[in-house]
Amino acid sequence: MKRITLAAATAAILTAGAATTAQAQQTFYPQPHIGGDAMFWNLDRDNRQDRDSVGLRLNGGMQFNDYFAVEGHLASGGSDGPAELDYLVGAYAKGILPVAPEFRIYGLAGFTEVDYDIDRESGFSYGAGAEFDVAPNLAVGADYMRYLDKSDTTFDAASVGVRYRF
Repeated sequence: MKRITLAAATAAILTAGAATTAQAQQTFYPQPHIGGDAMFWNLDRDNRQDRDSVGLRLNGGMQFNDYFAVEGHLASGGSDGPAELDYLVGAYAKGILPVAPEFRIYGLAGFTEVDYDIDRESGFSYGAGAEFDVAPNLAVGADYMRYLDKSDTTFDAASVGVRYRF
């Protein structure tokens, strides 16, 4: 009788521990996130010298399920000769492909306004990237964005940074 009681108590404790672990790994949506990146940008204007530098990009958004989120970018900084990035602001839809529980690749599409000393432009933007979880709510990531794609001007950026999910 003692063995049966001991076995039942042990099974109950292990089951409760497994249920708690499963609940801790479950993601609840919507899930907000914020992040910061080093942004390596390049301004290419036809018939003029390319300009490139490094700025800072902040991003934030809301993930609605495992496959879709919305995200905003705000960036500034960096100059190369007469081209200085005053600001970049944009809003994007984010399609997500979970490759593994801790690794995701994604695509972004939306609208951006870029203001640099020489000019101010806005238009359709797109890009792709990847994120890897290093802790339950913390990820490192990298992406490449084409923020502007006009007939005479392109503005691209490669970014590397961290994201925190609430």
